Amino acid sequence: MLAAGCLVRVPLGQREVLGIVWGGAEPPDAAQRAKTKAIIAALEGIAPLDAAWRALVEFAARYYQRAIGEVALAALPPQLRELDGEQLARRQKLLAQRAAKPVSAAPQGAVDSEDGVTLSAQQSQAITDFFAQTPAKPALLFGATGSGKTEVYLRCAAQVLQTSHQAQVLVMVPEINLTAQLLARFNSRFEPIYGPQAVVAMHSGMTPAQRLKSWLAAHTGAARIVLGTRMAIFASMPGLQLLVVDEEHDPSYKSQDGARHSARDLAVLRAKYQGAQAGSDCRVLLGSATPSLETWHACEQGRYLRLAMPERVGRGAPAALCVVDMRQLPKKTLFAPALLQAIAQRVARGEQALVFLNRRGYAPVLACSACDWKSQCPHCSAYRVFHKTDRTLRCHHCGTTDRVPRACPECGNVDIAPIGRGTQKLEEQLAQALGIHIVVQARQGTNVLTGMGMAATDATTDGPPAALPGPASPPDGSPTALQRPEGSPAALLRPDGSLAVIARMDADTTRLKGALEQQLANVHSGEVDILVGTQMIAKGHDFRRITLVAAVNPDSALYSSDFRAPERLFSLLMQAAGRAGRDAQLLGAQMWVQTFHPEHPLFASLKAHDYPGFAAQQLRERTQAGLPPMSYQALIRAEARSQEAAQAFLQAASEAAGAVEAFEHVTLYPSVPMSIQRIADVERAQMLVESSSRAALQKFLSSWQASLRATKVQGMIRWAMDVDPLLI
Repeated sequence: MLAAGCLVRVPLGQREVLGIVWGGAEPPDAAQRAKTKAIIAALEGIAPLDAAWRALVEFAARYYQRAIGEVALAALPPQLRELDGEQLARRQKLLAQRAAKPVSAAPQGAVDSEDGVTLSAQQSQAITDFFAQTPAKPALLFGATGSGKTEVYLRCAAQVLQTSHQAQVLVMVPEINLTAQLLARFNSRFEPIYGPQAVVAMHSGMTPAQRLKSWLAAHTGAARIVLGTRMAIFASMPGLQLLVVDEEHDPSYKSQDGARHSARDLAVLRAKYQGAQAGSDCRVLLGSATPSLETWHACEQGRYLRLAMPERVGRGAPAALCVVDMRQLPKKTLFAPALLQAIAQRVARGEQALVFLNRRGYAPVLACSACDWKSQCPHCSAYRVFHKTDRTLRCHHCGTTDRVPRACPECGNVDIAPIGRGTQKLEEQLAQALGIHIVVQARQGTNVLTGMGMAATDATTDGPPAALPGPASPPDGSPTALQRPEGSPAALLRPDGSLAVIARMDADTTRLKGALEQQLANVHSGEVDILVGTQMIAKGHDFRRITLVAAVNPDSALYSSDFRAPERLFSLLMQAAGRAGRDAQLLGAQMWVQTFHPEHPLFASLKAHDYPGFAAQQLRERTQAGLPPMSYQALIRAEARSQEAAQAFLQAASEAAGAVEAFEHVTLYPSVPMSIQRIADVERAQMLVESSSRAALQKFLSSWQASLRATKVQGMIRWAMDVDPLLI
């Protein structure tokens, strides 16, 4: 009899697939036994998945209205599901080698002596309070940007690992691009003590072989610390005693496919199950300078412990807010003159600036001035974005890519022009305004300088970079020897007299392997003076020399139909401001915001760095409107070949809901097309379900599932249920 949690190979049609022995099922009767196929083999050498892991999967499947098998098998590394006999034998040998080299706990104080970092009083107090509570409640580390939250994570992890030879720690970050620098810090701290396998990464950017290696290291206990994105919440870690969720407010922790789970919320549940299995506390630490309103509300209610660290390490002052009223400037002004002057002053004294716009590409749409043609995607209800570097129109939803037409496809007019701006245009025009170099990434990953804001070659082309204007550069490529073309703007120089350099970081420039690491290294080393990019550069990074951050167009979120938009914008701007002034020796850090609505109350809270005041105001509005966290929601999304079919399915499901259990405790809103109605020729619609009781909503959704499955509409492709949605 195999134990629950064992991994097995089972027959499915003509194939062999991976299965998990779950247990708890009723014994089959004679008729069922006749139809039951025997298990082919168990994966020997791999210990069963423990009860806490299975409890977490069962909860996720039940709460997010999914099948247990769908959640459980998706949580395993893909290559584990494809192992043949020979591969399994090699993995068994690897496991045996790791088991022969057990990792021991470090002596008390070893970690402190290795690093030599002195904790501030507020850091020490936060750690003391975190471990003092019994029984342990989830804790929010509410620390200002630059207050040293990462050091607290390191010390808490060290303290937990010292308690047991089997103790493990899970640290989650919201995005892949944040794992590299955090992984380096954890490796430098713990690898000398616990060995090279002590810290492993786990995220979707890894190869299948890498993911399997990390999963096995965590499952066997060889890895003491797992650092990963939201997928890491399902990592098998039998000795787990501490979960850290960094930047817990980030919406990236909510999956938008599959079970659509929230890794942050599951972290709290996993600690509960892990503690019950071990008979001791498994602790959860949620860290953020701008917590989600759900977490903040839980602290206000006393369900979570709040640990405050309001001061920056080294007593560095937070960035001062400078709001630019764009209504007072000429139309079509891209950069306020005062902002350009402030950037130039920073660079001239050897500091760095960061400018972000949350839209990649050159311009969001290409349009004809003679007719109504715009660069509409033929497969989506969205425009194809103009990318100037390779002269293409790309749909960022379905991936359709075409060359830019020489003339309007409808009227033949050659005067077609970009409307709006993305990061490419922002980079180019900022370089032209300041008279500086643009850095691009060549295919081989090398840096290429282009001259004085001129268009750069595409990073994906094999050809040489565009010729620099003016006299040719010397053989050594030194930027100091480049001469400006006649009539160009006055060049912005570094303190050593060389021309300043601007670089762009977004999904386009970081898609090549190693490109992200190279660009971050360029910023940290001082090779880049001005960094332009999307929100991926505005949070989590520790850029020591940046003293000015600018948001050039944040207004789109101020009056959005999504009630969470102000919360996201405040968080993004606060996080962006936190990139400036992290070195206490560089004084006068500033956060510039260009807006057409400077009187908006959000900017008043931002100027005072008053997150508690902003959260209180938002929670009052949510209470008055009956919105989360004061209520609970779910979305039913339908995808069909026509909008009529999607709407018909949702209408039929709404009519069937009247006979469902707990219907009287929920509110069903009319179905509507999604904000982007069509993607890849698939029409999409959704219907919101809301209740003041989480239990009532869960009971209703569970009972409603049968009606949804039974609803048949011609042209329907699929439907999905999203519990606790973040995107309405």
